[in-house]
Amino acid sequence: MLYVYCIQHKRSKELYYGYTENIVRRLKEHNKRSNIWILIYYEAYRSEDDARRRERKLKDYGQSRTHLKNRIKDSLLSLSE
Repeated sequence: MLYVYCIQHKRSKELYYGYTENIVRRLKEHNKRSNIWILIYYEAYRSEDDARRRERKLKDYGQSRTHLKNRIKDSLLSLSE
């Protein structure tokens, strides 16, 4: 299984999009120096091509990011509470 994920920086609220085979390991790698990234959202794919294509859309196309942010807006807001 492949995962496309969205993590958010605790302080700057910056979003990062990526894909991985092991989402727990990858989050630990992001947080290696300090625990500042939080997993906000992920999607699971059986095909690596599908996962790569989705990650590329999120990184390259603002409309894809906008749609995702609208879908997960309550998850994003909860960090500031």
